[in-house]
Amino acid sequence: MTVCDVLKVSNLSIDLYTTRAALRPVDGVSYSVAAGETLAIVGESGSGKTVLNFAPLGLMPTGVVTDLSGSILFAGRELVGLAEPDMRRIRGGGIGTIFQDPMSALNPALRIGRQIAEVAELHLGMSAAQAEARALDLLKLVRMSDPEARLRQYPHELSGGLRQRAMIAIAIAAEPKLLIADEPTTALDVTVQAQIIGLLKDLQRRLNTAIVLITHDMGVVASIASRVAVMYAGRLAEYGSVEQVLLTPRHPYTRGLIAALPSAEDAPGALFRGLPGTPPVLGAPLSACAFAPRCSQAIDVCARQLPALQAAEHASAVACHVVNAINPKERVYA
Repeated sequence: MTVCDVLKVSNLSIDLYTTRAALRPVDGVSYSVAAGETLAIVGESGSGKTVLNFAPLGLMPTGVVTDLSGSILFAGRELVGLAEPDMRRIRGGGIGTIFQDPMSALNPALRIGRQIAEVAELHLGMSAAQAEARALDLLKLVRMSDPEARLRQYPHELSGGLRQRAMIAIAIAAEPKLLIADEPTTALDVTVQAQIIGLLKDLQRRLNTAIVLITHDMGVVASIASRVAVMYAGRLAEYGSVEQVLLTPRHPYTRGLIAALPSAEDAPGALFRGLPGTPPVLGAPLSACAFAPRCSQAIDVCARQLPALQAAEHASAVACHVVNAINPKERVYA
């Protein structure tokens, strides 16, 4: 872990157990995020990107038992195996979360101002009056229109964009070192999406916060990310700077995702491009490349052996037998 790393995840695997099933949605994932940096984690639905970030914080549905292995260092402190009282102080304090659907994340029975103030009271030790004043300051910081009136409103009285701003205000109320944003623009129209992304970038500049952005929107990735981690079937397929991954993708899956984006050169009425097949159903740990059944470049070894994530000089790290066979001098990423 370097001096400026806020979060360093090493060989993290997550097993989930219910009364009916057991599965491993995250398998041997490693990455890091520095202060003032944004890491975008992208992939199809079911790739494991949300579980990767929320399961370690204890934010899983009732009835799901979580088993973690590997290491998660947050500000130099190990989170794997951390007692729940200690985790509660970090969750919402040192680590803020922005959820995909603020309407379901916000408490419908509490006014917006009270929900923000609660975080400041709990994690910063403020009095009720101090916390209410901080709530007003935070609504101004997130560019909420008429912030004094918004303090007294309930979530259902706000538009989707205003609810997301309130969610961001709650997430930064305790001055966290790390923000985890799960699809923060998915339910918003394009204009509001751009405003929310601009807001996150501005807050990051002001607060020097590290951000982990969970998304499937490559446009959002290009506009805010410093680095990109591409997930497929619970593992990293590609990992590198935003320029490396978006402009010179190396993994067949990443190339397929980018090729599927609409282009200005597409003729009107042209068919959508997509990857053939469907992602695998996650169950037991994989013993071979999960993308092989959908990959036009697959070779025999792909069906027998898991590819290691390997990095080359001036290029992204890739977990692909074919790509890494072409570049035999690459090193295994750690």
